[in-house]
Amino acid sequence: MRLSLRPKKLLSSISNLPGWRTNRRIVVIESDDWGAVRMSSNKAFHQLVKKGYPVDSCPYNRNDSLESNDDLMYLFQVLDQVRDINGKPPVITANNIVANPDFTRIKESGYSSYFHEPFTKTLERYPAHDQVLTLYRQGMKAGFIQPQFHGREHLNVARWMEALQRNDTPVRTVFDLEMYSPHVSDHPVYKMEYMDAFNFIQESELSNLAVIIQQGLDLFYDIWGFKSKSFIAPCYIWGKELEAQLSNNGISYIQGIRNQFQPILGSTQDTRNVYHYLGERNRHNQRYLVRNAFFEPSINPDVDWVSECLKRISSAFAWKKPAIIGSHRLNFMGQLNPKNREENLLLLSKLLKKIKENWPDVEFMSSDELGIEIDKINLEK
Repeated sequence: MRLSLRPKKLLSSISNLPGWRTNRRIVVIESDDWGAVRMSSNKAFHQLVKKGYPVDSCPYNRNDSLESNDDLMYLFQVLDQVRDINGKPPVITANNIVANPDFTRIKESGYSSYFHEPFTKTLERYPAHDQVLTLYRQGMKAGFIQPQFHGREHLNVARWMEALQRNDTPVRTVFDLEMYSPHVSDHPVYKMEYMDAFNFIQESELSNLAVIIQQGLDLFYDIWGFKSKSFIAPCYIWGKELEAQLSNNGISYIQGIRNQFQPILGSTQDTRNVYHYLGERNRHNQRYLVRNAFFEPSINPDVDWVSECLKRISSAFAWKKPAIIGSHRLNFMGQLNPKNREENLLLLSKLLKKIKENWPDVEFMSSDELGIEIDKINLEK
């Protein structure tokens, strides 16, 4: 029999072959970067463009900033338009960066020491962000949003501090604007923009990364009043060596895409692919949750994201898999560019209504709820 599937469809089908299955129509929306600073303001953006930094070519730097009052309010209004078969609204698993650099204290130390602050304190310095925590808690109560752990910072602290201490011009320039990602694509020293928090070169770095995980999860509990059950690594880069520390701190589920980027000792740039499937267990009894659909209109506005996402959802359901949709925070942000938020929320509304129309028996879950469901069903067998 001739295989008529197109390459994209074929890859989607293959990725849905192994792992946990269900007859239920479950949809999970996982969204990364909540709480992290990115572009600090429109003023900072234009200053960097004027200096010749290509931030205008990066969708994150054009659109992504710390979530504001309006960002959450308008997002929740869209989520409130749809209910699943159980009467629940769609829920955003907001993968939370719980801290940002304390730029003032770092500078006061002469760049000799690193300090961080809870993202709740960062909110205090941003305009139109005074109701963000209140809105979060209201959204959690209504079932619109569920924070989970993304990292202490979205930042490779060791590499970034080294760059500050050697007076790296792009890094110092954006530091003065209370940012850490200079977006210099041809930078000869470090091309990951210091965003890969859990990348490492030497095995000796693992102890410091374990401390960062411990502190980050403690801070997550302090902010939200509960322990995160799931985790996703910034840039999908983490070493299996860190999974024990995550497990020791209550992380039962590891979110990600099909391939994990495992750091290679001795290299700041290279990683090797480690492939995972939905429900796969590691040696610490943790399960991997693998994204099989995407909604990223800010990253590539030329794609018909509603149609493409619906096709991926249909494929997942055909293979008796939940649809786990990856959609970064920048798609819903409007502080820098209100048009970005307005247009993408219209698309999100259309997507959610189409999901309900196509699959009336759909069930909306957060990542931790899905993980618990997988464990529960396996225990019952």
